[in-house]
Amino acid sequence: MESTNLRAVERAIAHIEAHLGGKLDLDEVARAAGYSKFHLHRLFGEVTGMTVHAYVSRRRLTEAAFALARSERPIVDIAREAGYDNQQTFSAAFTALYKVPPARYRARGSFYPLQLPFSLRSSALRAGKGADVWTVERAALSDVAAWMELLRFAVDNFPCLDEDEHEAWLRRAIDRGCALVAREPGSASLAGAAAFTRERGSIDFLAVHPQHRRASGVACTLVEAVRDEVPGRDLTIATYRAGDRADTGHRRRLEEIGFEAADMAEEFGYPVQRFVLRAAARREEEREGGDVR
Repeated sequence: MESTNLRAVERAIAHIEAHLGGKLDLDEVARAAGYSKFHLHRLFGEVTGMTVHAYVSRRRLTEAAFALARSERPIVDIAREAGYDNQQTFSAAFTALYKVPPARYRARGSFYPLQLPFSLRSSALRAGKGADVWTVERAALSDVAAWMELLRFAVDNFPCLDEDEHEAWLRRAIDRGCALVAREPGSASLAGAAAFTRERGSIDFLAVHPQHRRASGVACTLVEAVRDEVPGRDLTIATYRAGDRADTGHRRRLEEIGFEAADMAEEFGYPVQRFVLRAAARREEEREGGDVR
């Protein structure tokens, strides 16, 4: 994507963030970006992987969740600020994404974000689209800051996330040699990252920066690197259940890589579905001379 188009999406995001608590419509956002509604809709989807409406909704509900957990403001006031005319409609939308009604979420007293403010990377413009451009290597403790930065961009894939707990877990994974990073060419930033458990053959963390999710081999390259670490074993990973409105496309992307849906489960109290990537499928591809990436 050209830098002029990237700047337009940046202007759209800046306008959205400045007006989250007020009235927003696509005409205003498009004017701020300097493009037509149709053109902005296409560009915004290419860069963020979601529509303008979805981004606005997820950001507002994230801010609502923060207000619920960290303040005693009436729920009806929080609903209005999130753009909902009444508490009932707000409750339905909130429950669809957070899996509990607003009052119960407040009672828990803990906050996790669905969507943090989106900040674009100019370094992603220089990256190619082929899987062979990504340098995948074991993560080192010096990568922790870049990993955590990536995590905030990819937070849509990790419901119930606690950053402090994740960082402590990450440091243990690095010590075990079970964390991998994919670096952006010519940049210190990470295009993606993965962590796994050898004994279970599980991918416990797989994140790709949104600007690299479309027409990108980052996720495939990371999965193949994990397969090399646990040769001959099926790989498992947990993702959203079918129809979960919080999913921005992660389930579909796993299917595109070759994962198959398996059993239902819960992680951190959140309903998920496990997916499996069969080791036998890789052997068949290798016999046929296929590109397993």
